[in-house]
Amino acid sequence: MLDLRRLRLLHALSRYQTIAATAQALHLTGPAISQQLAALEKEAGAQLLARNGRRLYFTEAGAVLLAHAEIMLDQMATAEAALASLGDEITGTVRVGIFPSAAVALLPTVWASVRANHGERLRLQVTELDPGDSLRALTRGTVELAVAHSYDLLPRTLPPNCVAEQLLTDPVLVAVPQTHAAGPIDLLDLAELDWITTTAGSSCHEMIQRACGVAGFVPNITASFSDYPAILAMVGAGAGVTLLPRLAAEHLPDGVSVRVLRNPVNRNIFAAMRANGYHAPAVRVVLDEFKAASAVRDQYP
Repeated sequence: MLDLRRLRLLHALSRYQTIAATAQALHLTGPAISQQLAALEKEAGAQLLARNGRRLYFTEAGAVLLAHAEIMLDQMATAEAALASLGDEITGTVRVGIFPSAAVALLPTVWASVRANHGERLRLQVTELDPGDSLRALTRGTVELAVAHSYDLLPRTLPPNCVAEQLLTDPVLVAVPQTHAAGPIDLLDLAELDWITTTAGSSCHEMIQRACGVAGFVPNITASFSDYPAILAMVGAGAGVTLLPRLAAEHLPDGVSVRVLRNPVNRNIFAAMRANGYHAPAVRVVLDEFKAASAVRDQYP
């Protein structure tokens, strides 16, 4: 008989790659993880893991058992969700990964509504994460709900065995000094100006590069920052222009105006969940609260 708890450890190892990382994520010791995996090999009657130097990898038998473990764990989560849905009360903790501008725009409303309707019975545990990190946390099981985004020009692939629901279409705007002419902007008209962007490697930085490339030029980036307030402050100082989503442009400093793009670009905000947790009552409640808060924001001009 295979022990389900040990199968969970095997599944966790596939996500975290090393014994040390798995132990840290599960709040166990490395020797305890190794001991349980050795016991699982005895139960399975086959070697599940092998080493190549310092690298740990799954044997053929390990890969087969892992595939079946994922199915069993999915079915167990579905069963737990079905049983929970029979209860009269929605209880538990829902862990949420969310990126900064969505946290500012949506999370306070969601938090207040969950507290008002469910009190201490339903709790949120929130971590600020970039979209890619929140989706990876979702696959690892360290969050139940990931609020993430993708751009029209920068699609994002949903992890296997996950589902998503659209929350909000967030138009990309041009931030310019207030002295700039009014009206929609053609990006090519800004080709000779300096640009302020988010740091290299961020999705917004890549979106700016691609949008300018589609318009026919490479932006001359003179400064980059990790947060939008610093970027907007530099735009207000006349240091350059930038593109940013509407949610990040709601509090503009003096000297900055925003304009719409003549050729629109959108950021699509969505909530992602593991498929086996989609019908979990607590997750559904929090998802519905995010959808309600997003519907209100979608009405903003």
